[in-house]
Amino acid sequence: MMKLGLFVVLLAICGKDATGSAGFIKSPLSEVRLTGGGVQLHCEAIGRPMPEIQWWYEADDNESFSQLWDGARGNRVQINATYVFHATSAIYLYDLKPGDSGTYECRASNDPDRNHLTKSPRIKWIRSQANLIVMDQPEITTLIDDVKGSTILSCNLTDPSIVISGHKWLKGDKVLKEDAETSQVTTYNVSEVHGDHSGQYTCEFQTTPILSEIVNVTVSPHVVAYKKSEHGNEGDTGVLTCKCNSYPPVEQWMWYKLSEDGPMPIVNGSDDRFIIKSSGNKTELRISHLDIEKDQGDYRCNGSNSEGIDGAEISLRVRSRLAALWPFLGIVAEVIILVTIIFIYEKRRKPDEVPEDEDGGSAPLKSNAGSNHDNVRQRNSS
Repeated sequence: MMKLGLFVVLLAICGKDATGSAGFIKSPLSEVRLTGGGVQLHCEAIGRPMPEIQWWYEADDNESFSQLWDGARGNRVQINATYVFHATSAIYLYDLKPGDSGTYECRASNDPDRNHLTKSPRIKWIRSQANLIVMDQPEITTLIDDVKGSTILSCNLTDPSIVISGHKWLKGDKVLKEDAETSQVTTYNVSEVHGDHSGQYTCEFQTTPILSEIVNVTVSPHVVAYKKSEHGNEGDTGVLTCKCNSYPPVEQWMWYKLSEDGPMPIVNGSDDRFIIKSSGNKTELRISHLDIEKDQGDYRCNGSNSEGIDGAEISLRVRSRLAALWPFLGIVAEVIILVTIIFIYEKRRKPDEVPEDEDGGSAPLKSNAGSNHDNVRQRNSS
């Protein structure tokens, strides 16, 4: 939006068909860099018609400028330019050397005759300069000391002429310590060195430019199994995984099948069923077409680096194809047994346990007719 606004302003001032001299809206800034690094210089210009931008260079020991082209200095120079609303150009220099120091000049002109070989341009090129200083990398010595169970990392910037405004310690992108001291020596205390604390630590000196050095804290591998016990079905593919979080990374991984006769090495691609995939601090053993007789058992993965060797064991359990049926068959067996018990119990119950309403109806009542007749006779005789 800002570039579009500048273009609209230019049109309003000069008119659609009017011309306007070139002018810079962004000039390159001077930089200080270290050998082996890189730098980018940026330049923007506006005018009507749109100006062309060129880059020129003058060495510190030379009083004349020479033009720079894309791909110059053994392809270490890259120039990008865009001409949309106004002219924009950036020059990139890679793998800097001390000879790259000097004055870099951004030139802009919109004179139609600016590149004519015989005509002199009516309007001179406008110029904006920036100085680039490429300095050799100062020596930073590093030291690792073990003091009372702790490990102390230290960095020493040996050039006393460099102004230091502070220090910083990092591991990866994480800032571990930061201060504003001006000492040439900075230290960092690692309380306990193990797999998680090993790695590459960076000490930074807050200078112009920033100076840094890497301190390598190395330990022997600490190999752990992703799972100590793995299960697989017969005929499927089993995957055993080991990993290591130590530095330096594991250089070689080995797999073994443990047996009473000792560990048996597993070679990648052997038996057309064993595939080993290893990358840095992780390894996988894939066993296709699992066999309950051959493959079940204990396995060991070993990882080694320049500091030593370590390993971990994994138990592989292979289930039969019918393993999924056993729970169902167990339930069916329980039901059959329960029904059989109920049936036998019903058959063997005692007779007195049979309820009266299950005895085929009520028993017939005894008649009192006989006793009534005897009473009648006795009354008549009297």
